[in-house]
Amino acid sequence: MLFLCQHGFEALQERELGAAGLTVIETGRGWSRAEPMVGDAVKRSLGELVFPQLVLTGVREIQGESVNALAQQLADFFFESLRGERLDAEWPCVFQTMAEVVGLGRRASAVEKAFGELLKKKLSRVAKLAVLELPRGSGAARGLFVFFADFGRVFVCREAWLGGQRRMADDEAAPSRSYLKVEEAYIVLGREPQAGETVVDLGAAPGGWSYSAAKRGAAVIAVDNGPLKGGALNHSLITHLLEDAFNYRPPDGRVIDWLYCDLVEEPHHVMQNIVTPWLAGQWCRRFVINLKFGHVDSLALLDELRATVSPFAAHAPGFTVRHLYHDREEFTVVGTVRESTP
Repeated sequence: MLFLCQHGFEALQERELGAAGLTVIETGRGWSRAEPMVGDAVKRSLGELVFPQLVLTGVREIQGESVNALAQQLADFFFESLRGERLDAEWPCVFQTMAEVVGLGRRASAVEKAFGELLKKKLSRVAKLAVLELPRGSGAARGLFVFFADFGRVFVCREAWLGGQRRMADDEAAPSRSYLKVEEAYIVLGREPQAGETVVDLGAAPGGWSYSAAKRGAAVIAVDNGPLKGGALNHSLITHLLEDAFNYRPPDGRVIDWLYCDLVEEPHHVMQNIVTPWLAGQWCRRFVINLKFGHVDSLALLDELRATVSPFAAHAPGFTVRHLYHDREEFTVVGTVRESTP
C-alpha cells in the first residue's frame, strides 16, 4: 500500500503506521510504502488513520524515461485490469504528485494527457466517463489512481481509500487562511451548516470560520476579544461577543447546532475547559475542533483522544480525527454529539 500525506509530516505518518501494525518499507516526500507486519494483525482500519490523505492499495510500480513510455505502461495496466469489468458510470482518473520537485507537476500533466489520448483511441466510451479529480468525501473508491514519486517512477492502482482531505478553493472575502480548514472539515464530516442553524465560534478572530458558516446562511455567535476582519466584519448574520472563549456558555440552556473551536492553546487545556463541558453537557449537536500538537507528542495525543475516557469517545461515538490538507501542526476533530436516551 502507498500512503500519501502532507509533505513535512512523513515521520509522523510513519510512526502512526507502525503503531497501527504496518511496516514502512520506504518513505519519500509526501508518501510512504507499507505492508502489514509479519505475523501481526493490523490494529487500525484505514478510516481510523489520521495522517494519510489518500491510500493506494494493490499498487504497481512502473518506470520509464519518457512521457510516452510511462503513458503506454499506464494504459497497458489499465486495459489489462478492465478485463471482465464494464464501466457504465463516471469513474475517477486521478494523477497526483505531492513532491515539491520543480517540473514534476508538468511531467505528470504531460503523461496524463498522453494516457488520455491512448484511452480515447481504444475505449472512447470509457474515456468520456472519466472524472479527473478525487471523489468528494471519504471511503473506498475504484478508478485509476496514479502517483508520481519522481520523473520516471510512478505508482498506479485501481483501488484507493480517501480520508476526505483535499485542497480547497479560497474566497477573497475570507479574513484568514483558517477559512480553508473548516471548509475542508465539512467534507470529512459529510455535512455543513445550513440556513437557520446556529453556530458558536470560540476563538473566532479574525473570523474565517464564522464567515464560512454565515455565507451558508447560519447565524453565528463569534466569541473572541480580538477584532473580526474581511467578510466577517459587520456581517449581518455574525454577532461578535468580546468575551473569553473559555468562559462562554450558551444562553438559557439553549442547544447550539454547531460548535467551532480553533484556539492557539495547549490541547489538554482546550479538552478540559471547552471540549468536555460542551460535549458532556450536550450544549451542541455537531462540532469542528482544532487541537494544536506542536508542543506535545502527537501520537500520544491521538491515543488520548481515542481512549474511552476521552470526551469525544464518551459523548460523540463515531467522531473523526484528521490531519487536513490545510492543517499545520494540529488535528481537526469533527463529529456529532450523542443524544441522551430518555
